[in-house]
Amino acid sequence: GVQWPFAQLVRVRDVREHTMDIMPQSVITKDNVEISVDGVMWVRPAAEEDAIKRTFYNIDDWKRAVIQLAMTNLRQEFGDLTLDESLVARETIATNLKATLGAFAVEWGLTVSKVEIRLIDPPEDIKRAMHKQKTAEQERRSMRLLATGEYEAAEQKKLAAIQRAEGDREAAIKIAEGQAEAIRLVNESAERYFVGNAQSLKQIEMVEASMKDNTKVILTDKGITPTLFLGDLPVTDAKRR
Repeated sequence: GVQWPFAQLVRVRDVREHTMDIMPQSVITKDNVEISVDGVMWVRPAAEEDAIKRTFYNIDDWKRAVIQLAMTNLRQEFGDLTLDESLVARETIATNLKATLGAFAVEWGLTVSKVEIRLIDPPEDIKRAMHKQKTAEQERRSMRLLATGEYEAAEQKKLAAIQRAEGDREAAIKIAEGQAEAIRLVNESAERYFVGNAQSLKQIEMVEASMKDNTKVILTDKGITPTLFLGDLPVTDAKRR
């Protein structure tokens, strides 16, 4: 009989995650600075039958297509940012790029797991200017820290001087209070023991300073003898005899 030959095409699909480089390229920032950028992304082909069909029927070379799409959208991302913004927006750029690639990857039966921006390289003259700016900023920061330190040291000295002055003032107050208390006690004693004998009190006050030099004052039954002498009491002629 008649025999019909059957031909069967078998294709193997690797559903492991693929690491793919976003090739280095020059891009123009919003402020017209040309910089060199590159990146890396992780893409996994889906294992479902429908996804496999989309990969084989919707795109001829999915790896090349994903890389080209990534490079195109990377240029657009940097074109919307200035150089200064680009240097601090790696995570934002990577997130936006992953979202854009993910939308197309679904149509190709793929899943974009992660995207990273590896290199953002400005021209040499820009890097030299950035280095000078960074050095100047570090010098300004050092000067501010030095000035702050000197100010704090001056404030500490000022505070110490104030505290010393307050201590001296309190000491002077204590001394004055002590002197006032002494005067009060003297006045009380004078009123108590020398009422009607002001002359005797005056004599005590007159000899007070001399007492500091071992000068002796003779007190008799008749009151204060206004005789002052140095050293021991002199021996009278009667005692010598």
